[in-house]
Amino acid sequence: MSFTRRTFATAALVSAAMPSLLQARSGLAPAARAKASVDPMSLLDPELREGARLILSRPLPDPLDHAAIVAMRKAAPPAPAVLPAPAPPVQIRSIPGAPGHPPVKVAVIGSGRKAASRPAVLHIHGGGFIVGRMEDTIPASQRLSEELDCVVVEVDYRLAPEARFPGPLEDCHAALVWLHDNAAELGVDRTRIAVKGESAGGGLAAMVALAARDRRSVPLCCQILIYPMLDDRTGSTRRVPPFIGSIGWNEAGNAVGWSSLLGQPAGRPDIPAGSVPARAADLAGLPRTFIGVGSIDLFVNEDIAFAGRLVQAGVPTELLVTPGAFHGFDFVVPEAGASQAFTAAWKRTLSAAFANRPTV
Repeated sequence: MSFTRRTFATAALVSAAMPSLLQARSGLAPAARAKASVDPMSLLDPELREGARLILSRPLPDPLDHAAIVAMRKAAPPAPAVLPAPAPPVQIRSIPGAPGHPPVKVAVIGSGRKAASRPAVLHIHGGGFIVGRMEDTIPASQRLSEELDCVVVEVDYRLAPEARFPGPLEDCHAALVWLHDNAAELGVDRTRIAVKGESAGGGLAAMVALAARDRRSVPLCCQILIYPMLDDRTGSTRRVPPFIGSIGWNEAGNAVGWSSLLGQPAGRPDIPAGSVPARAADLAGLPRTFIGVGSIDLFVNEDIAFAGRLVQAGVPTELLVTPGAFHGFDFVVPEAGASQAFTAAWKRTLSAAFANRPTV
């Protein structure tokens, strides 16, 4: 398998959005990890190994302090170009933030192309709560808009540690409320609005779904959680086997990401209400859910546990664990069979939710 310049740029982006690779470890986790008794590379899907080596070849600053985070943001590669027509058009807009919060920048993709109301997706990018940009995922959202005939709204939420909880959540929820309240202008069917995110974006998507339920603000038809970051205790008070989370995002980075968002050490018993989806007391009443994760992703255990709780709460839930896959594998090696099957699975669920039918 050969990598193009775009693949290398994508890997660099994924590295930036996973600010704790295997090399970024000192002082970031409560204790050093035991040496893996199993070589993680031996567990990988063969098509994903070259991508894993690419990620591991790019060491990041150690320690991962605020200065390092700022430097990583500045060093991020240029955002990919917006796809030209006939791809769905992109409008950058500034919308009202939540009360007491600043305005929020969003990208509206595919609006106004057809007279009939269409479904919509609020998409939230990843980056460990500390890095990442809305612009990085606009082309992918253009393709999603075209493929599923939907409107996509990307939200440029504030990043931690400069903006701590509830700032990022309020930005994303404000975008959801704006999408719902302006459905007629945007050509959106307000009964078919979904939320989607990857990694920290998946965690924020889960927070948004919980907030929408609790505030009775927007009825969601679906949440698509792609290897979501759901539990601050992973890597702080709950350890994982050494071979899990050893490629891409690891325990140390998780502690930094969550601590940056919460403004306190990750794993403490006293957390702000609504800040950690895995610690929500009640998951009943949430929308239909898809959760997908790789078998050696740091989040595999917390994602499986969250899916189980959703099932027990009566939420229609689909869980996909992809064997031999690391965090962000579908972005790094999109042409791999595992990546294509993974992407097809969540798209099937989203399409079925838009059509109000079971996934087949």
